[in-house]
Amino acid sequence: MKKIVFLLFFLSQIGFANDGVWSKTGHRTIGEIAQQHLSRKARKAIGKLLEGQSLASVSNFADEIKADSTYRKFSAWHYVNYPADKKYGEETPSPYGDLMIGIEKCIAIVKDENSSKEDKAFYLKMLVHLIGDLHQPMHVGRLEDKGGNDIQLQWFGNGSNLHRVWDANMINDYGMSYTELAASLPKWSKNQQKAIQQGTIYDWVEESQDIANELYESVEVGEKLAYRYAYVWWDTVETQLQKGGLRLAKVLNELFQKK
Repeated sequence: MKKIVFLLFFLSQIGFANDGVWSKTGHRTIGEIAQQHLSRKARKAIGKLLEGQSLASVSNFADEIKADSTYRKFSAWHYVNYPADKKYGEETPSPYGDLMIGIEKCIAIVKDENSSKEDKAFYLKMLVHLIGDLHQPMHVGRLEDKGGNDIQLQWFGNGSNLHRVWDANMINDYGMSYTELAASLPKWSKNQQKAIQQGTIYDWVEESQDIANELYESVEVGEKLAYRYAYVWWDTVETQLQKGGLRLAKVLNELFQKK
């Protein structure tokens, strides 16, 4: 049924817009899933810090502040690039920081009892977004092509690139709101959810890189992508959104377990 709905929507698609990593809808979906899996302590502490805002409502904060040059130093936190045959940490980290450094920094500041409420709220909102980015495979792509940005493609007759296809095209063209998308994702058992939440951000980045390597092999430069590509890869989109939400909840529950 899911596939039928997807293809019916694409029959009416008339273009695309690249409005943010994982698209705004993708990040909000991850925030919505995480919100549903917060512990009581975490929900209460986060509610105070965000003054009642939900994780979904703040999930695009890290993109929104890009318009202000004051926050330019955070730009490199949205991605991490390293060779496919290496693990994170085997190469010298970027002097500008990267996704993993950003996540660790956010966790440290939110955890620090001496951090101001303002700083905790700021870095909590950043953390929500960065965990989402961690699960968009092309944010763990190759340095030489800027995570697929230089791999030019056609998406339903419009110019695009591999990064944009995964950032925005597929999710935006699916046509659901974030609440509809979160509700439509496959239902996993508690044991399945616990299994997905195992490991650390360093395990999860390797997983995302493995998927990115598959995505590089899935296209040729200049290829015209349409229904078939969306059909084949939509399950991966759903899985990464689901994993992102569950793992964000894990990180936050651990972060606020003593609050």
